[in-house]
Amino acid sequence: MDEIAKDVANLLLEIKAVTLSPEKPYRFVSIPFSPIYCDNRLIMSYPEKRKKIIDYFVDVIRERGIDFDVVAGIASSGIPHAAWLAERLGKPMIYIRKGSKDHGKGNVIEGKLEKGQKVIIIEDLISTGGSSINGVESVRDRGGIVEKCLAIFTYEMEKAKDNFSDAGCELISLSNFSTLIDVASNNNYIKTEDKDKVLEWNKDPQNWGKKMGFE
Repeated sequence: MDEIAKDVANLLLEIKAVTLSPEKPYRFVSIPFSPIYCDNRLIMSYPEKRKKIIDYFVDVIRERGIDFDVVAGIASSGIPHAAWLAERLGKPMIYIRKGSKDHGKGNVIEGKLEKGQKVIIIEDLISTGGSSINGVESVRDRGGIVEKCLAIFTYEMEKAKDNFSDAGCELISLSNFSTLIDVASNNNYIKTEDKDKVLEWNKDPQNWGKKMGFE
């Protein structure tokens, strides 16, 4: 996985799906300041890159002997990758909404899921893991079995680790925050002296900006 993690980190940096700005951090509603911005939806626009991501998902599934019946994408960003993976492996697919529709049948899960089927969850990005765990619970409420969640990238936040542990679901991510920062530093995406500053972020995202003097 180490080589996969490095290659995926390089891929994300190359197409600017992940950008780093430690000197002028990004601002979000939920997090005051962040030195990193991740938009893995950009992968959709690069056929060779998205094929490589699916290749790696398949490699991980086969190497770990993961057994499943259905591929599930978390709406909305996990859906395309789930679709490409399901197509590659010839598996049924469903997708999971972040909330039930307020019209029609009010479905949270779209597609056919039968009781007892094993489901693998596909996500593009893991921050706290909240939407993924909601997806896990939605599948379980319908009688499905979920033990694994595959993601392209994780910020490696402690809250996410706790959430997946509490839910009894293993998170397997192709790449991660610490690997990406190493790759970014080695390839001059960030200054060497900024590396430690950026690495501090995911340990305490809410207070990082204040600690670094941005508040």
